[in-house]
Amino acid sequence: MIRAEDVAAARRRLQGVAFHTPLIPCPGGGGERRLFFKPESLQPTGAFKLRGAYNKISSLGPEERARGVVAHSSGNHARAVAYAARALGVRATIVMPRGAAKGKLDATAALDPEMVLVGPDSGERARRAEELAAEHGYVPVPPYDDETLIAGQGTVGAEILEDLPDVEAVLVPVSGGGLISGVAAAIKLTRPEVRVIGVEPELAADAGESLRTGRLVEFPAEKVSRTVADGLRVRKLGAAPFEHILAFVDDIIAVTEEEILEAMRRLALRVRLVAEPSGAVTFAAYLFHRHELPDTRQNVAVISGGNVEPDLLAKVLAGNGHERKS
Repeated sequence: MIRAEDVAAARRRLQGVAFHTPLIPCPGGGGERRLFFKPESLQPTGAFKLRGAYNKISSLGPEERARGVVAHSSGNHARAVAYAARALGVRATIVMPRGAAKGKLDATAALDPEMVLVGPDSGERARRAEELAAEHGYVPVPPYDDETLIAGQGTVGAEILEDLPDVEAVLVPVSGGGLISGVAAAIKLTRPEVRVIGVEPELAADAGESLRTGRLVEFPAEKVSRTVADGLRVRKLGAAPFEHILAFVDDIIAVTEEEILEAMRRLALRVRLVAEPSGAVTFAAYLFHRHELPDTRQNVAVISGGNVEPDLLAKVLAGNGHERKS
């Protein structure tokens, strides 16, 4: 389990690398109930993943850095590891699905790591990364199941407390659990009364079921692959994140595909924030699942990334992503 001092150390490492992203008030969200957005879409790599990746690689010793690193990801973690490795002069090998979003593939390749492409299942890319680590001695940089990485993601929570000391509830996207683990730990270790709520797609709602049952639940690949939120297509939580979630997370709720796309549209048109589907789930929960959320006055929705494919964004803005509920 990470400690408050681990998050503080991560903040020091990330100075001048990851942005301290601002809290942006939701238009029309004044009065009794206020909502602020934490736009991690503004990071140099377009998503929060840079925090954990850089914290992990920068904490490696000289011998480990010399061996190089390997990571597997559907997109944002891949780009973050490639970015951090290049900044630190470390050789990187990245395992990605062939069907990953083109923009994420291209952005990762542009940072010049060695690219290894596999099928769509997250389990397959994890196995390939393990094989490469064993064969070449690369140091693995997991996408979420690593405490140093979790501490890096926890800097999101530390910044929220610094910028909004009277925050009462924080909504966080859930995939493999690295982001919500770090955010929840950073917040609860300092302010245990703050509610931390995870949000995930209905098609990949394994984390909510895991929290409710107290055991790790795995969803089939053919189900999670159907969600438009490509960054949340993980079949089950990591072991370390699950431990943190059980200790620090209050609840996890699920949103529909239509709700995700409508939240993306409103963020772009009303807030002027571009969010990828994975980043928009928290606003979708705030818009459409208010009855499942705590009755709190000061709320923050973490927008985890903005690396959306241009074609999808155009369809969403035109109202053609999916038929929306009235």
